[in-house]
Amino acid sequence: MDQPQYATATEVCRRLSGRLTDDVVSVVQSQFFAGEREMALSALLLNLQYEGVGITEDEAELIRALLDDPHDPELGEVAVVATPPAPSYRFSPTGPADAPDPSGADRVIAGEAAVAGGRRVRRVWRDPLPDAANPATWVYLVQVAPGADELRAHSAISSRLWVARQEKWPIEVVVEGRPLPPYQTAAVTAAHQVWAAA
Repeated sequence: MDQPQYATATEVCRRLSGRLTDDVVSVVQSQFFAGEREMALSALLLNLQYEGVGITEDEAELIRALLDDPHDPELGEVAVVATPPAPSYRFSPTGPADAPDPSGADRVIAGEAAVAGGRRVRRVWRDPLPDAANPATWVYLVQVAPGADELRAHSAISSRLWVARQEKWPIEVVVEGRPLPPYQTAAVTAAHQVWAAA
């Protein structure tokens, strides 16, 4: 993938986060980062159809720009919606009493974020509404500087968390100063800061 395609792939993942299941978004991000564009697009299109997730015409154009064949019939099978749906979640800075203890993940994610050039790490509890694709869980938001490689940071942090703790939490890498899609905006607004660069 060339640099414009890589930037487009990053934007597609950012927009579909919270709409597709967490595992699908994470796998697609990892495949794009590894340069496996065809695998990432195949997984993306298949799961958009399987999960019944609609995309806007603008999002369809972004995906089309990544395809070898802009008339790929798989893209034509994905529902097109007029506007992105509102987030299907409620976010809170604190979890319920029976929420998993996030302190170990906080330390690992903060440590790897520092190595990856992160500016701050926030954590938020996500409660699904009835039509949500994902369950209740902690979500981490890692803020990076403009120009940072979001897919690289996501891959490094999620890999380190798995190696260190055998845990998987949704990790959203967001660029400082960049407008965010509704899902990340709602999450950031409610999130609690757990680490900031000195």
